[in-house]
Amino acid sequence: MLEETNICNGRVMLKKIWKKWKKNKNLQFEILSIVLIIMFSISIVSKSLQNDTFYTVKIGEHIKEFGIDMQDPFSWHDNLKYTYPHWLYDLFMYGLYVLGGFKAIYLSTCILSCILGICIYKVNSKLANNKVFSFMITIGAMFLLKGYIAARAQLVTFILFILAVYLIERFLDTRKKRYGLGLIAISLLIANLHVAVWAFLFILFLPYIAEYLISVISDIVLYKKNKIFWLKTKIRSLEKSTKEKDKYRLTSCIEKLEKTKECAEKIKIKREENLENPYKIKMQRNPNVKFLIVIMIICALMGIITPLGHTPYTYLYKTMHGITISNISEHLPLTLAENIPILCTLTIFLAVMIFTKSKIRLSDLFMIAGLTYLMFCTRRQSTMFVLIGSIILNRMIIQMLEIYGICKVKDSIQLVDSLIIAIFVLAVILLSKHFYKGTKDKPYVNESTYPVQASEWILENLDINNIKLFNEYNYGSYLLYKGIPVFIDSRADLYTPEFNEGCSVFSDFINVSGLGSYYGDTFEKYGITHVIVYKNSKINMMIKKADSEKYNLIYSDNNFVIYEIL
Repeated sequence: MLEETNICNGRVMLKKIWKKWKKNKNLQFEILSIVLIIMFSISIVSKSLQNDTFYTVKIGEHIKEFGIDMQDPFSWHDNLKYTYPHWLYDLFMYGLYVLGGFKAIYLSTCILSCILGICIYKVNSKLANNKVFSFMITIGAMFLLKGYIAARAQLVTFILFILAVYLIERFLDTRKKRYGLGLIAISLLIANLHVAVWAFLFILFLPYIAEYLISVISDIVLYKKNKIFWLKTKIRSLEKSTKEKDKYRLTSCIEKLEKTKECAEKIKIKREENLENPYKIKMQRNPNVKFLIVIMIICALMGIITPLGHTPYTYLYKTMHGITISNISEHLPLTLAENIPILCTLTIFLAVMIFTKSKIRLSDLFMIAGLTYLMFCTRRQSTMFVLIGSIILNRMIIQMLEIYGICKVKDSIQLVDSLIIAIFVLAVILLSKHFYKGTKDKPYVNESTYPVQASEWILENLDINNIKLFNEYNYGSYLLYKGIPVFIDSRADLYTPEFNEGCSVFSDFINVSGLGSYYGDTFEKYGITHVIVYKNSKINMMIKKADSEKYNLIYSDNNFVIYEIL
């Protein structure tokens, strides 16, 4: 009897939960959105690994065995210093590799991609207070980021940066300590996970600080506070004087003070009206910014808590003054004609800002202008433009829809009927299927890009400790992963004079690969004994046509050739 009563009570409880579930459209849409974002985020992850992943695994192994010795153990050049700029990430990836090889690394990339997608959605929905458009913006942002979703340290820092913006805005709204502590923790993590982008964290603080400083300066100028201050000081001085002419001057100063105060009061009233209903730019003087500056200073001190010495404070400066940024593809300036998705995104931004009644916060304007400038300087920063810009664009679109009466924030979920939900689901499923279909059958290591067979041949037939092998930049990290000492790899900064005084390996390679200098002279300079190059490379074509008598072809496959220098 008691069991039957418990079963009945359980059924009643389940019915109540089901009824609440059916009524709660917000919860339904939330779960559906997250499921679709996870599906899409997994589909855009490339199964084929990028070159940085290979050296990441090998460096993680070296750190585990020998610690951070600040020396490069993987090239055959003598005494190169290495900064280990993402040592913690390298160690983590090596741990995954030990557990499950490249499959584990691929799965971890899928998981991190899902976390990134969910973070973009949750941050947008909380800061913009709208789930529908946050979902649409998230899918768009992940699509724009898909070329950068890879097993690299930058994927982790994408997550940390979007969370940093959320914590900054929440701190400014509430001044709760937990948000400040979260920012400090993020600074510490980035300084150890990916020191090359650590300085970017402080760029995120600047727009909010700039807005506060401009509001303070404008208050001083507009309200003539400096003039009032000097008039009051002068009046106090004249009141102490007994001279007759000073009494006249005192009366004049008092009259000027009253007129200035009256003028300042009128300006204040007018300005408050303008701030409540500005034409385009909203400016707010948030007193919590003063505390945000303190947090930013503490975050800057987190660069000390690393095993890398002063590297967090010098790495970006050295990189920016080196030649790598003008020779590596992702560091080159962005060309809009070659990046139509970014061009469309910028067009949407401009259209909403110029042709609608939507208003933009001054801090958001500074943020998007700064990110656009950085993006045009180096295409890699388009990722930050997409990440942070998604929040700003979302806010502006929702505001525009409210102004024109198309929807209200609180009622936006009510617009999502069964048909719209079906369209969302179908569109994301079709896109996910399309992207996943293109990558599911790919190998973890692309043999047309990396010398898989050639590496095995080298290990079996050559004494790798007594040769000096010339290789090209793109696959150097795979040779390194296989334990073959390299001439160069994608740790580009290592081979520049900014990080190793007198080292010109990177510039010599650039000149040789572009035939800007004769490869034979470079081979002689470094004492090269063996050469591995792409079969269709310029160097191989020149060797076959002009220098075949100096080079003995000892290995060839569909993609690579190996020569012994005679």
